Amino acid sequence: MKRRGISTIMRAAALAWIIIGAAQAGEQPQRIVSLNMCTDELVLRLASPGHIASVTWLAQDPANANMAELARAIPANHGLVEEVLALKPDLVVVGAYTTRSTVALLQRVGAPVREFGVPRNLAEMRAQIIEMAALLGEPERGQALVAEIDRRLAALAGRRGATQPKAIVLRPNGFTTGRGSLVDEILSTAGFVNLAAELGIDNYGQIALETVALGRADILILNTTPDGPPSLAHEILHHPVLTRLGDRLKIVALPAKLWTCAGPAVVDAIELLMDAVPPARNTP
Repeated sequence: MKRRGISTIMRAAALAWIIIGAAQAGEQPQRIVSLNMCTDELVLRLASPGHIASVTWLAQDPANANMAELARAIPANHGLVEEVLALKPDLVVVGAYTTRSTVALLQRVGAPVREFGVPRNLAEMRAQIIEMAALLGEPERGQALVAEIDRRLAALAGRRGATQPKAIVLRPNGFTTGRGSLVDEILSTAGFVNLAAELGIDNYGQIALETVALGRADILILNTTPDGPPSLAHEILHHPVLTRLGDRLKIVALPAKLWTCAGPAVVDAIELLMDAVPPARNTP
């Protein structure tokens, strides 16, 4: 009985989207729903608030999201198909990590779903901003946002020193970030050599605490969540070994939200890293 009810809802939803799609083809989306924290941020930055029907509950957490204040004025969703159907969106944006079953069901009923991947560098980040802005019917806002990012990056480029300290990123559960990732380019842009990349780690991978302790890094970057609840995943970031490492290398705590998603906040991450380097780095 329950399964029959769900099928009926899905058939009705499919018919509704056919009608909505025919009426609104080519028009600016008026009821946008985002099902991913990173698409949340781009939608909140680029779309008019009145056109946003819902973002995820994650977007409302200031410890993890950059647009929490604006997000709190918008209805939140938990990524459930029933929530999306009830909102009658004319655009649903999802990410690579949005629950696959949810995406599949929405596509099955004909929902207007657009999926965005994970940018691996700054060029892909710019392209994604432009793509999202065009999709939302706000191309000028996308171009302006990219121009502002580039202006800030150009201003920071003059601060890079001649030497390149080696840095390694440590994330919860012992993960680090290697070559072929946005974080790798962020480190390079800030003037660092990514030790994880030198160790042969591609994209995201785990690294032993012993490797971190015995490595040749000048700077250890801890990917933190300020005021976040205690968790087993974060225990490694508070290991006594790391405290002792502070005697021979610089430890920098960088809020995870600055580079979890590809957007203007990555420039804040670059600036924070530049501010944290030892003064000797800029000595000829």
